Amino acid sequence: MTSLTTPAPTPTPPLATLAAPRDDLIHDPSGPVLLVGGYGTVGTELARIAAPFWPLLLTGRTVARGRALAEELGARVERWDLAGSEPFRARVRAVASVVNDPDDRVLRAAMRGGVPYVDITRWTARLQRAATVAALHGPAAPVLLSSSWMGGVTGLVAASLANGLGGADTVDVAVRWDLKDRAGADSVEFMDRLGLDYEVTEGGRRRTVMPLGDVRRVRIGDRPTKVARIDTPEQFTLPLGLGVATAVTRIGFSSGASTASLLAVKRLGFFRWGRGERFAAARRALLYSPGEGGVARLRIDVTHRGRTRTATVTDDAGQAHLTAVGAALGLHRILGTDGADAPHGVLFPELTPIPSRVPELLAAYGVTLDVTGAADPTDPPDTADAAPSERPAA
Repeated sequence: MTSLTTPAPTPTPPLATLAAPRDDLIHDPSGPVLLVGGYGTVGTELARIAAPFWPLLLTGRTVARGRALAEELGARVERWDLAGSEPFRARVRAVASVVNDPDDRVLRAAMRGGVPYVDITRWTARLQRAATVAALHGPAAPVLLSSSWMGGVTGLVAASLANGLGGADTVDVAVRWDLKDRAGADSVEFMDRLGLDYEVTEGGRRRTVMPLGDVRRVRIGDRPTKVARIDTPEQFTLPLGLGVATAVTRIGFSSGASTASLLAVKRLGFFRWGRGERFAAARRALLYSPGEGGVARLRIDVTHRGRTRTATVTDDAGQAHLTAVGAALGLHRILGTDGADAPHGVLFPELTPIPSRVPELLAAYGVTLDVTGAADPTDPPDTADAAPSERPAA
């Protein structure tokens, strides 16, 4: 298993804790899997997926909100407020962070206790910081930073496609955000970064781009969707993990009018002058109007030596479920229960040692991959035909 760290130095340097409380997570192979944020929108989905495999400990700020879910699943529920001053202690076999951890409390506690750790909540800058913190510490247990789109699903599918091609030169991700879908408030935090330029790798070189630029019309499944650039972690990790020369992610919305409105607001400069907490509610209100449920769908194109394979990922249960599936696969990876040995060091989802099994693993949770291969890479993205289903048996 390839990882991004060398063996831990001796002696291990102490973790800087700043003013954060001293939380203690102790590795117990027979203990529960800890889900931090385990009864939020994505956390609830993950808890239901994970409960058949492991005993669970659910934490969050308001225990009362998690009691019904804990009773349903036979799980424990305890309070852990990452913004508070009260330290948290538990014996656990692994931890999944399903809530923002701005001070790295969960990460640091997991590394101190030698607990396998997976995180699906970080935007690019915070993922880069977490990778640095973990690499400096030299973790004794695996640290999987799985915050690429939908809990690492983009990285896993890109790895699967690259495996079929013998490598990857470019990866293009196009996301269709269903405005009717259920979503937690944190799910639209990317709105807070639409006024910030960010770095991408194109043609093997780093360059800075503006969010919501480079607009294209892409066929995602059976629907043409206008998409524009957005800062997501896989654009940082895929060049490192798969060695791609170009990695681009764009997003569009199920409502063409919403996409047009967002681009118009961007042209007016709102995301530049409307920064800060004062305008946070206004920024998020542009997209945060969750409904009763929708379909999660994205398209991934991987090209290597002039040959392209395209996958359309569909989860009829919605984006919260798809994100939870990514988190569940991350838990299986760090525990070595997905058919390969547990990894070491710091890693990203695309470093999976079993890329050929990715379609099967996703299908087991009701996620389908429609795949076409050897498409002409000179075709514009919006002219590609919808692919026949190649979903394997679960």
